Amino acid sequence: MLARRNQLARCTVDHRVTVPLSVLDLASVREGSSHSEALAETLTVAREADRQGYRRFWVAEHHGMPGIASSSPPVLIAAIAAETERIRVGSGGVMLPNHSSLVVAEQFGTLVALYGDRIDLGLGRAAGTDPLVSATIRRNVGIETVDDFPQQVIELLAYFGSIPALEGGQGSRIMAVPGMGDSPELWLLGSSDFSARLAGMMGLPFAFAHHFAGGDTTPLAFELYREAFTPSVVLSEPHSMVAVTTLVADTAEQARELALPQALQMIRLRSGHPTRMPSLADTLAHPWTAGENAFVDQRLAHQAVGTLEHVRSRIDALVASTLADEVIIVPQGPTVDVRLRTVRELA
Repeated sequence: MLARRNQLARCTVDHRVTVPLSVLDLASVREGSSHSEALAETLTVAREADRQGYRRFWVAEHHGMPGIASSSPPVLIAAIAAETERIRVGSGGVMLPNHSSLVVAEQFGTLVALYGDRIDLGLGRAAGTDPLVSATIRRNVGIETVDDFPQQVIELLAYFGSIPALEGGQGSRIMAVPGMGDSPELWLLGSSDFSARLAGMMGLPFAFAHHFAGGDTTPLAFELYREAFTPSVVLSEPHSMVAVTTLVADTAEQARELALPQALQMIRLRSGHPTRMPSLADTLAHPWTAGENAFVDQRLAHQAVGTLEHVRSRIDALVASTLADEVIIVPQGPTVDVRLRTVRELA
């Protein structure tokens, strides 16, 4: 019944499904550009999302990837929050197994102390990188496993003071300063059925990465999340968000063409040869194989790439099938102007 009420509450007079929109930016580094330029473009998109009334602006943690400059979400979040006025700013996400829960609590507690109730902490349970890089981040003290993740989240909640202090540990003998009393809005991120169930069992908001794990099975993750949901000190009712790759262009053909640079970048990454995002000219000159074209078509079929009306209808359909409470778009394109167009037109 709750899901049905939520669905009805989202329908406007013209029968469009309406939910809050947010932006996830990947700080893409283009061939021939610098890290400074990539981060400056992220700030430009963030300011525009703020002006256009989006609810959140998130950045993700990636390490050792030539085409993504967001290796340090807390630093980038601080810069974005300083450049914006009202939009919530956060991580989509911090890969918690890479870090000490105490350090994450101090970092995001500091952000809350600086910027108040505008900070989100989205947590991923995967390392998000290869074992060597993950071990190097933790200075070879061992890599946290998926089994450790729930305990790390509990530690974080204790450091923030959201749950009673853990005996002899977080919040009693060990205190996060800032952190205690400075809690951000906590989310659990995922791209699998396991993550959906875990978020529900822990009573946390859940964001599903349809933008890279998407397919016809996406609605199942949201159903499992709601079925597993147990009220907690964080959340009394399930609350979810779906991430979707998005690009608005004049025609479907133009949209597919503009999406090709990041598709080629992903193909190279999956083949073990990560690169910066190639230019549109270099992408069009690439000798595309039948298999690569099939990969692109299959991927785009599940995302929101095309004319404005098509993108709107794809987002509507995704919300209707998942009953997600929010949508976070992942603007694509070979230039920042293409990303900005998507942000403006969907607003």
